[in-house]
Amino acid sequence: MLPLQQTPIHVSDDILDDLRQRLARTRWFDDYGNADGHYGVPTAYLRELVDHWRTDFDWRAQEKAMNTYEQYRVEVDGVPVHFLRKPGVGDNPIPLILTHGWPWTFWHWSKVIDPLADPAAHGGDPADAFEVIVPSLPGFGFSSPIPSRPDLNFWKIADLWHTLMTDVLGHRTYAAAGCDVGALVTGQLGHKYADALYGIHIGSGQRLDMFNGERAWDITGGRPIPEGLPGEVHARIIELEKRFAVHLTAQMLAPATLAHGLSDSPAGMLAWILERWMHWSDHRGGDFESVFSKDEVLTHATIYWATNCIGSSMRLYANHNRYPWTPSHDRWPVIEAPTGLTFVAHENPPGVTTARRAQQFRDSDRGEWYHHVNVTAHDHGGHFIPWEVPAEWTDDLRRTFRGRR
Repeated sequence: MLPLQQTPIHVSDDILDDLRQRLARTRWFDDYGNADGHYGVPTAYLRELVDHWRTDFDWRAQEKAMNTYEQYRVEVDGVPVHFLRKPGVGDNPIPLILTHGWPWTFWHWSKVIDPLADPAAHGGDPADAFEVIVPSLPGFGFSSPIPSRPDLNFWKIADLWHTLMTDVLGHRTYAAAGCDVGALVTGQLGHKYADALYGIHIGSGQRLDMFNGERAWDITGGRPIPEGLPGEVHARIIELEKRFAVHLTAQMLAPATLAHGLSDSPAGMLAWILERWMHWSDHRGGDFESVFSKDEVLTHATIYWATNCIGSSMRLYANHNRYPWTPSHDRWPVIEAPTGLTFVAHENPPGVTTARRAQQFRDSDRGEWYHHVNVTAHDHGGHFIPWEVPAEWTDDLRRTFRGRR
């Protein structure tokens, strides 16, 4: 293990002052007829958040909470990498690297860090303890900027993570987990570095070649909706396409064009990522702030703004396609590491109930890619699984690694 020096998180007063000044100068447009959000994030709610960000939000309090954990910044193969570390408390803690997605930050893991590191203090078994490592993806948050590596994507980040865990932190064997893009990074670890892993746990089970091809930006794959489907299945297809199509298309085809505006306007940047948090999270009662309070939304948004990383974070999508995934071996399953999966109802496929979700995955062309040992589906929860249903995620992950230490 290389000697490491802690680097507490600190955003300068100049950056925070500039942020407040820009928020005060926001130029609003006439958002007529959009109270229901049909045209995107409604101005009325966005203005509430912008006003709170400018006048009441306390970044220093959030910074202090983050700095109760060990924070580090290192270079891995020339790439700056920030990570949080929480030592494990238990009989035999094993190292676990948690990888977030977009538009996540490393802090989206904050609700599960302590239960995973010190299960006994949270009603669990000390035998389930982990040493928790939570990096920021390169080009995200405090792992930025990355001017020397504009080509990074999920499978190249997996190489960096393996080096971080083995060469930098000195672990011969480790565990890995992730959601969203982080599930692809983790899946690639389970594909290329299975011999170094106790196993992996992910929040989705996608094929690693999902971004390959000339039309990867089209979530439909160019396929028409089949005729004769039940009405609710047809409606679900449309709902899921609307939920994910906009950001996939924009960020795969023209992330820099979008970044010119979002890097200049904190209100614009907030609107772009807020829409994902609103639509992807499970707030069936209609109360978004039951999932993300204003302060929680603005904590993540401030990380994006203060590090000026919105452009580099979005480019990741284009790089998934520009530098296609290629296998490291031809064995099956493609991902040989023992794999646990957590599914949530807000992302159930069309026509698939929660009760059928695990079996539907096992029977699909995605299921055959994984050496799955623990597949669980929950009837609540949205895309930000460890944030929205932290207890369920923690229990599922612990179950994946029992007997594998």
